[in-house]
Amino acid sequence: MRRNEYLPEGAGPLFPDGQPLSALRQALEEQTVLEGLAVRCDGRRDLTVRFGGYEGTIPRLDAVHPAISGAERDIAVLSRVGKPTCFTITRIDVDGGGRPRITLSRRAAQEQAIAWLLEHGGPGTVLPARVTHLERFGAFVDLGCGVTSLIPLENISVSRISHPADRFRVGQDILVAVTGVESAACRFYLTHKELLGTWLENAAFFAPGDAVSGVVRGVKEYGIFIELTPNLSGLAEWREDAAAGNAVSVYIKSIRPDARKIKLQIIQNLGPLREPGELRYFITDGVLENWRY
Repeated sequence: MRRNEYLPEGAGPLFPDGQPLSALRQALEEQTVLEGLAVRCDGRRDLTVRFGGYEGTIPRLDAVHPAISGAERDIAVLSRVGKPTCFTITRIDVDGGGRPRITLSRRAAQEQAIAWLLEHGGPGTVLPARVTHLERFGAFVDLGCGVTSLIPLENISVSRISHPADRFRVGQDILVAVTGVESAACRFYLTHKELLGTWLENAAFFAPGDAVSGVVRGVKEYGIFIELTPNLSGLAEWREDAAAGNAVSVYIKSIRPDARKIKLQIIQNLGPLREPGELRYFITDGVLENWRY
């Protein structure tokens, strides 16, 4: 996995307490990306960030890069309160009482992250990301410093799911692959399913006669589709109490690699799945040369 020095917000350590003002001046000079906690958004939509015993202000127009979600959208600023927030220091003034007044910029930190991604995150590149929120059409992830991008629902896994929450949870650290880049718009297109292995790679973990757990993903008149892994499903005979989203235990009757078919028999319905399962990545770094399943 290509190392990204610009971590997703919340993934990096907060600026430590007890640092002298000289450390802040050095961070200003070097334009170091720091992280603190946004504690307040005032009526002007300026953010107050607390870090290392200091407080600084991110002016509204510096709170979010316009290419990400629109600098004029107040909700993008309001939603930062209570969350770890990346920034650089842009100015330090000291008042008559010796107290520093510190001006910060989240936008400048995001510009650094975008520049890194444009240089190193070309099509096929595998990158770390953190899930920020889920919508029915896909999962939004942070690629670094709050630079967000979307994994469309159909790119999450080969096994069909009804909602990204079937696969991810907010705050989860995952891997993604870049499928395309629009440099002028600072936009990155992502996929996830290619990193979860081919049919044959996933099927190698199972054998006829095994009893394993799975998740019902589709109920048809001719049978029930059961997910064994995010990129591997089998077909079981129709059963009255099976419903999409239910966890089940199944018996593997046969595996046919030539036809890429697995026949299953449901042993027991275990009820609604409460949490998405663990993800097993077959590709964790480098650059994908082709897109395959």
